[in-house]
Amino acid sequence: MTISNTIFQILNADDVVSRLRALRERQPVKYTAFYSSQLGGVVTDPALMVIPFDDHMVHRGHGIFDTAAVVDGKIYDLEAHLDRFLLSADRSKLRRPASREDIRDIIIRTTAASGVRDGSIRYWLSSGPGSLELTPAAGADPGFFVMIFGGLSYPERWYTEGLRVMTTTYPIKAPLYAMTKATNYLPNVLMQMEAKEAGFDNGVFIDADGHVGESSNMNVAFVTTDNVLVHPKFDHILSGCTSLRLLELARSLRDRGVLKGVEVRDIPTAEAKSAREMLLLGSSIKVASVVQWDTQTIGDGKPGPMARTLLELLEKDMRSGERLIPVPY
Repeated sequence: MTISNTIFQILNADDVVSRLRALRERQPVKYTAFYSSQLGGVVTDPALMVIPFDDHMVHRGHGIFDTAAVVDGKIYDLEAHLDRFLLSADRSKLRRPASREDIRDIIIRTTAASGVRDGSIRYWLSSGPGSLELTPAAGADPGFFVMIFGGLSYPERWYTEGLRVMTTTYPIKAPLYAMTKATNYLPNVLMQMEAKEAGFDNGVFIDADGHVGESSNMNVAFVTTDNVLVHPKFDHILSGCTSLRLLELARSLRDRGVLKGVEVRDIPTAEAKSAREMLLLGSSIKVASVVQWDTQTIGDGKPGPMARTLLELLEKDMRSGERLIPVPY
């Protein structure tokens, strides 16, 4: 292989910043503010939103993350996300870079610096840079990073027509790794790539006992033929903050007689495929209907009424509920 001088060059700092800016201009996602504990502040130039190559999160996947939504200038359900974030830190043997209160304050202040009133906040914790070893570098300070961006988006047809999913051929994560929101999402990535290549929208993990697990970056839930909302147990999948909140909100539907019940339990695949409705739940997708799983049509093959009802409940909670933190822009 011959390397031309235009490809292989010795670059100075100005060259690097210029090329990083050109790289960001070619990419569709717009990032508006980035906090780095390694820099000790916030940058708003996307070219400067970088992490050292030898950070343990980059080359070993030893890091965690979480995501919260900004809705109409308020952060939704941040405390629940922080609970999960810090639990993932403990499971990953990551030192906290600051107190919970300081982490919360940094997230809020970075959001304010972005000026974004509707979008997403993603934040990470790593064990820091310093070597390329398997274990963290001695004396490395943990890295904490916060990114504000527009959020993930999905095709409108997912909501109007529903999704088609397949049973993935990839094995479900072991419980420790599934319950920890770590940056190593290789099984999730491969599952979704496999689904796309096969003409489906997403995949579903099944555990060794034939019970339903989760989707790529979403939880799954079902409405049974006798009108019970059922969700897989959280002992071998990620505890989705959106799922947990929706299970709380759905109890009001049970109390009003709209649902017969709300249950969290093991769900055999055969039972799941015979459900009246199948739902994908998550902070980015919110609530969307699955209308086909493998060759099996779910319900009548159209988005069901419970998906719409739960989506309305969630959107109301995201705009006027008790779990909102105003951002001091």
